[in-house]
Amino acid sequence: MELWSRADPQLREVVWFVLRCRALALLLQAVFNVLIPDPAADAFSPPRSGPRGLWDALWQLEKGRGWLSGLLFALAAGARANGMVNAGFVLYSWGRCFVLQLQGTAVSPRELPVLWKQALSLVAGAALVCAGIFLPFALFQYYAYVRFCEPGTGLAQSVPEALLQLARDKGYRVAGVGEDKPPWCSQRVPLVYSYIQDTYWNVGFLRYFELRQIPNFLLALPVTLLCSWAAWTYVSTNPRHCLTLGLVRSKSEERGKARDGFCGPAAFVYVVHSTALLAFGFFCMHVQVLTRFLGSSSPILYWFSAHLLLEHEPLLWTSGTDNPASGKPPLGKSHSSCGKGTSDNPVVRLLLNWRSITPLSKSILGFFLGYWLLGLVLHCNFLPWT
Repeated sequence: MELWSRADPQLREVVWFVLRCRALALLLQAVFNVLIPDPAADAFSPPRSGPRGLWDALWQLEKGRGWLSGLLFALAAGARANGMVNAGFVLYSWGRCFVLQLQGTAVSPRELPVLWKQALSLVAGAALVCAGIFLPFALFQYYAYVRFCEPGTGLAQSVPEALLQLARDKGYRVAGVGEDKPPWCSQRVPLVYSYIQDTYWNVGFLRYFELRQIPNFLLALPVTLLCSWAAWTYVSTNPRHCLTLGLVRSKSEERGKARDGFCGPAAFVYVVHSTALLAFGFFCMHVQVLTRFLGSSSPILYWFSAHLLLEHEPLLWTSGTDNPASGKPPLGKSHSSCGKGTSDNPVVRLLLNWRSITPLSKSILGFFLGYWLLGLVLHCNFLPWT
């Protein structure tokens, strides 16, 4: 049985390059396929309904194709402005590779010009890739400035009267309607994005910290705890690696025996990315969107959940995945006859043995399945959901 679908190599490459743990990667896919079911997918193939742009970009970056990954990151930033943060992956990857090349080798004076040339080439390439990632955001800001701040470029003539009246009732501004320019047009750096966030959405540091928002904070509590726990677990396991920002090889890495799984050295940049998004979302955003914000922007939420299940659930310890000589059935395999195909998925196996799994496993699976089911019911009935 193949672990991954040959038609979908992106998730296979990202998970394997970073986690280096076949059992954890297998369990991760089982979690995905339960939460986002795809009838056309194989038992362990990546769900095709999930977000692919980020995986595609990370796959290319892990393969060393920085320019192509930069292009894909730029497309992602064109869809959502927070995609600009992904430029950090490119900067860190290129910078780390350059720094690690310098370690353990003596540089002679004759090699200094070549070294400086490589450094300048790296800086120029990184600047060009980052400019490409930021370009979609800049183009949209320019488009908004031309529409709202330049005379004679309004859309009032092409907007139906009913929509114009709705805009008046809601207090919205329509390009070309009214003589006064929006306040953001006169700013030194005219950004409509920050103006809309501030004026219409009331987004800002600690603005959501009100008593009436306690239910929304409770809604975001599970994902906040999971991502905070993930960061603490990684930092406490790899203090030296974190203090050196992963720019110094450990003795185990030099021997080619780096730690596998979630706490491996390659996961550092993903943990930093997830923690930064968590802090920004918790203190500066509408906190009720934190779950989908982190779930669609970072793989850490899923990696760490799979890590916890693999580390603390005895039903999954019967795996022969990482120790084939153990003679035990592979992860997800069960001798019970619970229906065709159900024993191939370890998460389904846990659900079928709900009463015997640990409270931690119940909490993790209950959160994901409950959030998915509740969101599906509310959203389909046009009720508010994050």
